[in-house]
Amino acid sequence: MIPVVLFAYSRPAHLSRALNALKANQVPLIYAFSDGPRKPDNAGAVAEVRRLLHAVDWCRVVVCERNTNLGLGRSILAGVTEILKKHSAAIIIEDDIVCVPGSYNYLCAALEHYKDDSRVMSVSAWNHSLITPADIKEQPYFDGRPGCWGWGTWDRAWEGMQTDAKTLMQNCLEQGIDVYKYGTDLVEMAKVELKWNIWAVRFAYLHILKKGLSLRPPWGMAEQIGFGTEGSNTLSSGRWVPQAAKPCPPLTGRWPEPLEHPDCALLHQNTSGKRPGLAMRQYYFLRRITPRPIWRMLQRLKA
Repeated sequence: MIPVVLFAYSRPAHLSRALNALKANQVPLIYAFSDGPRKPDNAGAVAEVRRLLHAVDWCRVVVCERNTNLGLGRSILAGVTEILKKHSAAIIIEDDIVCVPGSYNYLCAALEHYKDDSRVMSVSAWNHSLITPADIKEQPYFDGRPGCWGWGTWDRAWEGMQTDAKTLMQNCLEQGIDVYKYGTDLVEMAKVELKWNIWAVRFAYLHILKKGLSLRPPWGMAEQIGFGTEGSNTLSSGRWVPQAAKPCPPLTGRWPEPLEHPDCALLHQNTSGKRPGLAMRQYYFLRRITPRPIWRMLQRLKA
């Protein structure tokens, strides 16, 4: 049995929709992590979230109520690590992810099929037309950059997530791996991962470092409903204009060979920023190796 690991904070209306979707998917087991209030004003909403979690009577639910506020990044890192010590695989859902019926079985089938293939590190329920190759029809395909809105992984693939994104990125550079291959946004997010308390960039660079792949569906089976002022890291959709989730693709048993689609990297670059030119790379390199006091002095002289 593959569990769903559900993360919730202070959005009961979002959580209600996410739970209804999980019920429609006939999920048998949920580990729910409820983060603690960040400030007294959040206490009421957090209490309502916990009431909704404890009211679930259509499957087994194990609720973990945090006494303190870990924030999104630390909450997911700690929660997924804890559950993958008990289960060899898990599907991760946040309270603003709504999956169509059948998506749980689809992800479970994919996790079962690739469980012993080290080339595959994750599976995803979410996708977007901006990053989907033009020749994809009804079959899933492989991407070198993983999704983070409705996804699954194994304990073997999670190994290494104790290392921060900036260090993983540096490890990539030391091995001659292009850290800009899947968009400049990853490079920028790695720099602020710990400050902003985010986590997905770490998983992305772990994939890149290990040359791992993520299975993506031909279209989105999950919808992100969390854009807005209530979200921790999704204040605006920006270029990711929300797209309605479509019915689950047919489960034919014909899973693709783990080979990355050749268009993926360029699609990510077109959407999330292409690598800087030589002059800019030299600039960033000099900035990285120059001691901060000297760099500040040079900037003052330049001004």
